[in-house]
Amino acid sequence: MAIVNDITVLSSGNKVFSSVLSKKQFFGVSVCVPKIVPDVRVRNRARFVEVKSTLQINLDEKNVYSSLDLDLDGILGFDVVTEKELKEKGFLGLRKTKLICTIGPACSSFEDLERLALGGMNVARLNMCHNTREWHRDVISNIKKLNEEKGFCISLMIDTEGSQMYMVDHGIGSSVKAEDGSIWLFTTERYEGSRPFTVQAYYEGFSEGINVGDELVIDGGMATFEVIEKDGSDLRCKCTDPGLLLPSAKISFWRNGKLVEKNVELPTLSTKDWADIDFGISEGVDFIAVSFVNEANDITLLKNYLSTKSSEFIKVLAKVESLESLKNLKDIVEASDGIMVARGDLGVQIPLEQIPTVQEAIVDICRQLNKPVIVASQLLESMVEYPTPTRAEVADVSEAVRQYADALMLSGESAIGSFGDKALSVLRMVSNRLELWSRAENKQRLLSQCQLGVSLPERIAEQICNCSVEMANNLGVDAIFVYTRHGNMASLLSRNRPNPPIFAFTDKSCTVKTLNLQWGIIPLLVELSEDMEDNIHRTFKLVKTSGMVKKGDVVLVVSDIIPSSSIHPSFQSIKVKTIV
Repeated sequence: MAIVNDITVLSSGNKVFSSVLSKKQFFGVSVCVPKIVPDVRVRNRARFVEVKSTLQINLDEKNVYSSLDLDLDGILGFDVVTEKELKEKGFLGLRKTKLICTIGPACSSFEDLERLALGGMNVARLNMCHNTREWHRDVISNIKKLNEEKGFCISLMIDTEGSQMYMVDHGIGSSVKAEDGSIWLFTTERYEGSRPFTVQAYYEGFSEGINVGDELVIDGGMATFEVIEKDGSDLRCKCTDPGLLLPSAKISFWRNGKLVEKNVELPTLSTKDWADIDFGISEGVDFIAVSFVNEANDITLLKNYLSTKSSEFIKVLAKVESLESLKNLKDIVEASDGIMVARGDLGVQIPLEQIPTVQEAIVDICRQLNKPVIVASQLLESMVEYPTPTRAEVADVSEAVRQYADALMLSGESAIGSFGDKALSVLRMVSNRLELWSRAENKQRLLSQCQLGVSLPERIAEQICNCSVEMANNLGVDAIFVYTRHGNMASLLSRNRPNPPIFAFTDKSCTVKTLNLQWGIIPLLVELSEDMEDNIHRTFKLVKTSGMVKKGDVVLVVSDIIPSSSIHPSFQSIKVKTIV
């Protein structure tokens, strides 16, 4: 074993002490700590940070593992799809962009869900706008059954309905075609079932401030109507752009090419939303996506509520789909656990030509602030009806992958479309191809970073992850192994979008499901001890026995496991190992 460098940093209050020079070279990468002479007088009340850097080549595994008596069956929780992909393509062939499918009537059976799981679905999304809670409960049960019995690792997300101010419904479970020139009534009258050419508005004041001649747009352009008559709170409209009216569709009003803004103070989370959130908590979902977030406080309110329910493990995602959310974007990103770029509704609020640049800006700020970002809505819209996408849709998907979005999401394509599994295969194929191209072009070198850490331990962890990725890319290692309980260092590694995949070993199932959304991370649920050498030895033996690695593979190892018996607030290390 060749020890490259050992750094011990002693910290107390605002004083920082170091036993080494202020700058050490580590494979051409610098790890910087302030150079101050240690003061042993404060040692008893000091906090410690240890950064341990080691290069170990040609490890004799027979000697290492001879003392370990391991039962390998069922310990290494590889997702069956990842395992198959790894054996077929190797480390560098693994897809890094995560895929989300919205579950609806077209794909809710156990068999349909299994096909999507085999196709690479990482997260199943349930839109609480549609179907009953009993229906959603059955889907959740089937997803959990797939995970437990079939060996998948699929996370669960619910999506709140949000303010009903812009919601309408025609009362039919499937889509309805609005023909050119047809006359429709948009009414606030309450009735059961459906009526011909009638759409029921959820919010009684939906037509306030609307004039004859204004445009009523369905779901960002699925169909367009002109208001030809106003009768009290009801609107009679003529279809000018034919298209499909989906159940629980969203509407917007336009006048002279500009959005008609409404200054109505409605809460972001409705009474129904809170009931749906309680349902999600009881069913053990992993993510809650909040619709029509306007400010950071909307997210903070829900997070505080989850903490009172001991459900802090549920991550809160903010959907960016309004002008207000764009105005408060940075604060919303910082407050949330992730962002969904809901381009359909966002496209209703801003000019179409601005969507590409706004999307790129949102993806970039999320990566900078280390928050996962999902690009959603109309990725492969034509595949709701047709088995192949348009070339423009493929280019759109490619651009999202090129921007390093963490995840891509299917909406109607999987929920109500006839070719959901084919749409998923298109996302998978395009993601793989673009990621290979990006690595060949070494695009990661162009990624800039901003400092996130405030305290010294946070800054050290951040620098270790930044340097680890640079090392991994420069040395051409096959994989990065990170040992983590809460996923922090795995997330920081992902933020740098490294060439090799990141295998995150954790002993917390909630961390596995959370990391399942993040770019390039393969989370694995394993037993971890406080002895890092033991963790490394055990997991190396497991992956080698399972055939996941082969002789000659080079792995970079990072850890933030904190021994409970240690006085150190963090124990962080970088190692490079070759499989023999």
